[in-house]
Amino acid sequence: QVQLVESGGGLVQAGGSLRLSCAASGSIFRFNVMGWYRQAPGKQRELVAVMASGGTSNYADSVKGRFTISRDNTKNTVFLQMNSLKPEDTAVYYCNFFDDREYWGQGTQVTVSS
Repeated sequence: QVQLVESGGGLVQAGGSLRLSCAASGSIFRFNVMGWYRQAPGKQRELVAVMASGGTSNYADSVKGRFTISRDNTKNTVFLQMNSLKPEDTAVYYCNFFDDREYWGQGTQVTVSS
């Protein structure tokens, strides 16, 4: 089992910044992928950014140049720095962990006001 604890999120004005973090604990294989997905009301959950334990990352086109994902493998923690936030970034953000298994965090609300 893997447990995910998210922090960060909140309410911010357009153009502002937020930082999300997600710490994984439990039975963790050396190679894994951690990252963030989001789900806005009435929409499907979508990938935001993910990063493998080796450092390879992938971003949604809508956040490239504004969001940065990073990891601290010594602490099994992934971070998402979100800059230049837009109202359309408003969603519940979910931490995701994948090795041969998949786990989700409980979600954290990000609200960007115009």
